Amino acid sequence: MYVILVYDIGEKRVSKMLKLCRQYLNWIQNSVFEGELTEVKLKELLHKARLIMDMEYDSIILFKSRNKKWLEKEIVGQEKNELDTFI
Repeated sequence: MYVILVYDIGEKRVSKMLKLCRQYLNWIQNSVFEGELTEVKLKELLHKARLIMDMEYDSIILFKSRNKKWLEKEIVGQEKNELDTFI
């Protein structure tokens, strides 16, 4: 499945979450990542993320699609991290 992940994490935990997300997805902009993941890999990522998060204050938002061809990506301004694959 194709995933877009956005997180809002407390300053003390941001670097750990950044490292974790980069292991699974492509970094797009600040706290935004995208990429293909299996259901098992997504569950693994979320399990590890919960260990980092303070559930009272932090959050992750996931946008999921069965196939990235159903999404259209438009960039206005400077692209932070160019990828070889486009949505």
